[in-house]
Amino acid sequence: MPEDNPINNINSPEFDEGLLRKIAEHPCYDRKAQHKYGRIHLAVAPSCNIQCNFCVREFDCVNESRPGVTSKVLTPQEALEKTRQIIKDYPFIKVVGVAGPGDPLANKETFETFELIKKEFPELTLCMSTNGLLLPEKLEDILRVGVSTLTVTINAIDPEIQAKIVDHVVYHGKVYKGIEGAKIQIKNQLEGVKAAVDAGIVIKVNTVLVPGINDKHVVEIARKLNELGVYIMNIMPLINQGAFADIEPPTAEERKAVQQACEPYVLQMRHCRQCRADAYGLLSQDMSQMSEERRKLIKIQTKEDIERARKILKENGEQKA
Repeated sequence: MPEDNPINNINSPEFDEGLLRKIAEHPCYDRKAQHKYGRIHLAVAPSCNIQCNFCVREFDCVNESRPGVTSKVLTPQEALEKTRQIIKDYPFIKVVGVAGPGDPLANKETFETFELIKKEFPELTLCMSTNGLLLPEKLEDILRVGVSTLTVTINAIDPEIQAKIVDHVVYHGKVYKGIEGAKIQIKNQLEGVKAAVDAGIVIKVNTVLVPGINDKHVVEIARKLNELGVYIMNIMPLINQGAFADIEPPTAEERKAVQQACEPYVLQMRHCRQCRADAYGLLSQDMSQMSEERRKLIKIQTKEDIERARKILKENGEQKA
């Protein structure tokens, strides 16, 4: 079962047994799961409809480990084939997600990929990360393809603060800058999260902590997430790049203080690795950047562990009989 969250019981959403199992096997949603279960990110979504001031997307990079980075953008069929091979070799992977390198909802390939995965691997948890701009209008499609866990990045609920973080949004073919664009995104994010929670999707919210811009505002976001019924919040330290290259990232102590201030309102995720768009394996063991020799070793260990577990279960069954 997922870790207890007594401080959030006031507005904690009710989940059925199936969703509770998915939470317990999701390394991002349950800290205990991070050491037992893995995830695979399928990089099928290159296009994005907003430009954050801290975001630099790289579609052919093997040396960096951060969101927005992938060694290759996959087609839906390539993503299915990759999933087949990885699940065969590493059966501890329980979650298949699309997290970029752009925004999944801005790419039709996201839904084509999930349809293929759901058909062949109905037992896997399907997960998605989005900036939320298109969430209200795409929610029906999200539900149709079987996504049950959803991450929405919300960096501000005050348009004046959001306008400092996002340079522009592209919404229905038109570019909106400044506060005008910020208002559209915030409205859609909050409406979309509420509708997704009401539809039974488990929501995680990512918030990038930007010193001097939203650091004093994050607790207000947490209060709003409590009202909406969000399950867990992930406060991520700024990676200073792009237009925010000169901003000093928050210290570990500063981030911890903000997490503590937010915890009375929503469960805090403290084990995030800020994964690449093509990451797979355990959170602390991204095999997308490992050598082939190291991946083979993990595969051997995994198979040995499985055989050992089967032997123990068989022996226990015989003893009970």
